[in-house]
Amino acid sequence: MGKIRLKDIDTRAPKSMDKEETKEELAGILQELDDLQNLLYAESKHALLVVIQGMDASGKDGTVRNVFGKLNSQGVLVKSFKAPTAEELAHDFLWRIHKCAPQKGYIRIFNRSHYEDILITRVHSWIDDATAYKRMDAINDFERLLTEHNDTHILKFYLHISPEEQKSRLEERIHNPAKQWKYNEDDFKEAKLWDKYMEVYEDCFHYCKEIPWTIVPADQNWYKEYLIATTVRETLRSLKMNYPGLKK
Repeated sequence: MGKIRLKDIDTRAPKSMDKEETKEELAGILQELDDLQNLLYAESKHALLVVIQGMDASGKDGTVRNVFGKLNSQGVLVKSFKAPTAEELAHDFLWRIHKCAPQKGYIRIFNRSHYEDILITRVHSWIDDATAYKRMDAINDFERLLTEHNDTHILKFYLHISPEEQKSRLEERIHNPAKQWKYNEDDFKEAKLWDKYMEVYEDCFHYCKEIPWTIVPADQNWYKEYLIATTVRETLRSLKMNYPGLKK
């Protein structure tokens, strides 16, 4: 299979999809997710790691809120990875990631993730390509460790937004009082590096594909949330979980 080319993938829902019908179906999926998450927590035999990556304003926060926000917070944890601290920089780049991996019974959501260490770092030449490829090997080993030794199921989503939609959303942060707290001048600077980001993301999809990526059209939030919720539901269904019986 060749490399994923993001420019060849649509950022919008198929024209055959009806927005209102899809949102109605999504409501039922979210209700089932609530039941499945409770079952996951009760059985405590599996863990689920959900990795969400995407350009600025692609809808990562909204995905966390609208897909996972109504699940029982006792068994769903969200971690957002910012710039590493001095302590974290003194360790290997996966040190801060590994200690946040989900324990059995839990869903852990990474809003940005270990992939930042091969994305923004390459775009800004903070690491060279040789280091980046070594890190990709380490990421593959890390994800294999979680799946093979802790029964962790990993879902990796890239929120695929168009540059036009990104520009519109970033500008909304200037004018909409409810979103002004999100405004960051640096987001506009990063947007100018779009082509370079697409290049390193495509490299990431190609070399870190043992656990495949799901490219999610993200220009329309209702469709993005529907695809992610459906994928999470099907993954949890596939675990064939059962509630534990009475303890002897």
